[in-house]
Amino acid sequence: MSEAWIIDGVRSPRGKGKANGSLHHLHPQELLGQVLNAARERIGFDAADVDDVIIGNGNSTGDHANCIGRMSVLAAGWPVEATGVTLNRFCGSGQQAITFAAMGVQAGHQDLVVGGGVEMMSRWESTDAPPDFAAGNAALRALYPMVPQGVSADLIATTEGISREDVDAFALRSQERAAKAMAEGRFDRSVVPIHNADGTVALDRDEFPRPNTTLEGLAKLEPSFAKMGSKVFPGFETSFDDMCRQVYPEVMTVDHVHHAGNSSGVVDGAAVVVVASPDFARAHGLAPRARVVMSAAAGAEPVIMLTAPGPASAKCLQRAGMTVDDIDLWEINEAFATVPLKTIRDLGIDPDRVNVNGGAIALGHPIGATGAMLIQTALDELERQDKSTALITMCTGGGMGTATIIERI
Repeated sequence: MSEAWIIDGVRSPRGKGKANGSLHHLHPQELLGQVLNAARERIGFDAADVDDVIIGNGNSTGDHANCIGRMSVLAAGWPVEATGVTLNRFCGSGQQAITFAAMGVQAGHQDLVVGGGVEMMSRWESTDAPPDFAAGNAALRALYPMVPQGVSADLIATTEGISREDVDAFALRSQERAAKAMAEGRFDRSVVPIHNADGTVALDRDEFPRPNTTLEGLAKLEPSFAKMGSKVFPGFETSFDDMCRQVYPEVMTVDHVHHAGNSSGVVDGAAVVVVASPDFARAHGLAPRARVVMSAAAGAEPVIMLTAPGPASAKCLQRAGMTVDDIDLWEINEAFATVPLKTIRDLGIDPDRVNVNGGAIALGHPIGATGAMLIQTALDELERQDKSTALITMCTGGGMGTATIIERI
């Protein structure tokens, strides 16, 4: 079986996911098309040689519909023979796209594959549907009364005894680390500027971080999911908090600790990673930066929903014949502060090795693109510190987790 080599990766800056964000005026196909071309220009491959472009996206409606992977390849002006496909594993979509790219190369079915993702959350279509995963499906809801992710995150805090002070302290650390990373240019290698139609720069650096965040400011923010948790939405017989208690009867009251300051930010962004076989890379003069050692996905109880990064990481390590101590750096997506806090606790990870450049709380989480961004961040940081291995893991909707181990070459 062939190895899967990571040749390089690029990403857009993360733009604020609002109408006044710097990327909002661009169609997501255009955003991803620019990132695809930036990767092609940097690496120097022929787009006609690409076996497939695999793109993750978490909300394939509206501007993101109609197989945005293929449409973005066309928007980039690549040869019509270059194919594209779109997948959805919720927040883990971009990471899963790179996993599938690596699998295709390792199996010998493909030689050069681009994996990544795109999400312009500022251009999501609004909906009046109840905000839960089982809405409209009473049979599924009877089996698994799934609730909004923010309520699930608060349920984790409740069952794990994670306090408001704990999640706020973690959020502050994310902001401080991201501010230091940006000041020192640690993201500069991966970030490419995004341009307007007239050629001017729309955005060339992440615009979501709030470096002036303080614990005092965080403490003043009201919990975001308390009202949602207690409300009975049309078509539902009970509130989301009561649905949690159906599955976790030991929980008397859901402790709502998450708010905008300790949850992942709503942003726009796109990212791709180029994966090649060793034979193809050598034949075309492409120098690898890393190899994909192992990947895994794991499922967990879908009401609490966000606890699978631990099982996914453990499965990935076991299949690679490695332990937690063999990993130099960890990227655990900060969907909500309790997610990395629980994963660190479950696996016994040294917190100083986790999200050393901050995470989605500070930088934002462009759903389908984040996995590819985290892999790039981990690789850049391995090179900066002259370390060897990193494990990247994410929680996803529906109670799943994804994990990837990469090793520098």
